[in-house]
Order: sequence, then C-alpha cells, then structure tokens
Amino acid sequence: MESIIKPLCLLMFSMAMSMPTHLFAQEKTGFHVLKDFPVHSSGGWDYITVDGKTNRVYVSHGMQVNILDAKTGDSVGYIPDTKGVHGIALAPDFNKGYTSNGRANNITVFDLKTNQVLKQVNAGTNPDAIFYDDFSKKVYAFNGRSKDATVIDAATDSVVATIPLGGKPETGVSDGKGKVFVNIEDTGEEVEIDAATYKILNRWKLEGGEEPSGLAMDRKTGRLFIGCGGNQMMIVLDAAKGTIVGKFPIGRCDGVGFDPKLKLAYSSNGEGTITVVREINAGKFELVENITTEPGARTIGVDTYTHKLYLPTAQMKPVAATAENAHPRPQQIPGTFHIVVVGK
Repeated sequence: MESIIKPLCLLMFSMAMSMPTHLFAQEKTGFHVLKDFPVHSSGGWDYITVDGKTNRVYVSHGMQVNILDAKTGDSVGYIPDTKGVHGIALAPDFNKGYTSNGRANNITVFDLKTNQVLKQVNAGTNPDAIFYDDFSKKVYAFNGRSKDATVIDAATDSVVATIPLGGKPETGVSDGKGKVFVNIEDTGEEVEIDAATYKILNRWKLEGGEEPSGLAMDRKTGRLFIGCGGNQMMIVLDAAKGTIVGKFPIGRCDGVGFDPKLKLAYSSNGEGTITVVREINAGKFELVENITTEPGARTIGVDTYTHKLYLPTAQMKPVAATAENAHPRPQQIPGTFHIVVVGK
C-alpha cells in the first residue's frame, strides 16, 4: 500500500504546483472595520495621507489638517489656516509636508517633526490633489479650476513650472523613474508628464472609464489603478503603453490606494465599501471582494507597514430639495467626523 500512496502523493503535489497561480488567489483579505478615531474639529474633508514609518495620519478637515497617532487615534498636532484643504504631501527627504489649500489658492509648507508652518507658496486656482515625486524631488499640486499643475522644488519651495493640462486634474502619481501620471476628470484621460522637462508625453483616453479620480500605482509592474467614479469602474492601465489591461466594477469611488507587498488595489466607495482588486502578475488581476465600511468613506490612505486602511467620514442628514437646488448635498451632523480603520 505504501508503494502506491507515495507516488500518488507526489503526483498530486506535482499537479498542484503546475496549476495556474490565479486558482490559489481567490481567498478573501480577512479585512474588516477595526475601530474608529473621532476627530474633534468641524468642516468638510477630502484626502487622507498615512505615514506608516512615523505612525502618523494626516487628515484634511475644513480649514486645518489634523494629525493623529496611527495606532491610538490620539491627536499629535495640527496644521492651521489651510483654507479649503484637499490633500497632504510628505517629502521626508527634506523633513517637509505640503497641503493644497483650495480656497486660498496656495500651498502650505510645514515641518514634519514640529508641525510648524514654514511658508505658503502660491499655486493655481483651487489646488486639489497633491503629491511628492521622490525621483525629481518636486511637489506637484493639481489645480482644479485653472486646469494645470504647479510644480514646486522641495529644496527651495519655489515654483519651477506651471503645466497646462487641458482639463480638470485629479490624483497624480510618479513611477519613481522620471514619469508623472495624472487623471483628467472631465476629459476621461490619463496624462503622462516628463518630470525633467515638464512636458506632456502622452494623453491616453480611458475607454470605458468616466470621471477618473482615484489613482495608485504598482511601480514594480508599471500598472496604474484608476478609479472612475462616473461609471463606477476601475481601470488597470499599462503605464508604458497606455493600454488597458483590466476593468473591474467598483462603487462611487473618489480614492484608490495600493499595497505593494500584498499586491492589493483598493477603491474607496461613497456607498460605504472598499472594492479590492488583487494583482496576480502584470497581466492578470482579479476582483477579490467588497469590504463594508461606512457611507461617505470615499477617500483612503494605506499604511504599507501595518497594511491597515484609513478612511475619513461623518454621519450625514438629508436636506430638503428646493426649486433652486433639486439635488442638495446632505449636511454633516456636527461632532460625528471620524476615521474608519480597516485591517485584520
């Protein structure tokens, strides 16, 4: 009997090892809501930035940026006078942070260790998404109304370029090799920028994607994960060729994050879910699951050290329609703003 079982076990093991990888990749993440962090200030919100190395969460909220301890949710500081703040970019090479202040049309520069404001830099009209390109050592602020990008040298905090984009920009990312990519919401395009010359290299139409907003990238495989809230679709784009290599249904997405170790892309949806897409390899992807969060949790920050996810939201109450405003936005219930923490 032993002489039969041993070859049979070896045969089964050999067959398992030869099966396609994606057959083993169907397991769920095991992620769920772990806790909430209350934030005691008022106002609306947009992007959230997580620095897992320093254990800090930067939350845009009204006219300031709240800084929380990523483990406990305790307040560890704030950046004041960031009128209509949208996003927060971190440039640890220079010990600086940057906030895009949509109502003030400027960028606040602050010290990452002391949280002290160092300077304010003029931008275009309504700076929205912002990020730091660690390759060129530049900060890119994408201006929604003037439809351009303000490029700031992080060494000097001076504006070195203004790039016309031909449409309303949303989130931008860098490949770490000299290329910058940004979503153009109103034209449904992905734009590629040369980080050395500030010239636009390519404009790729996102066929089947409407109103792209959230954006993340796997630098290793050169894949862009683009959340299109207009038709609730995630597009996976080859950043070298501009070709679409995957499409997945999501929700009313505003933010997208990527965890390079877990190879998971996350779309944060306003309905109160996170859609998870797994990257099996550069040409193969799969829809994993929808994780329940809370309504309004539409932007996301990924801690690549702990693999936890952070999403801002608040409880809302409906507003009656009027003749002047048939579809009014719901109102935030005071004192309910908080950060939803998701993980294992």
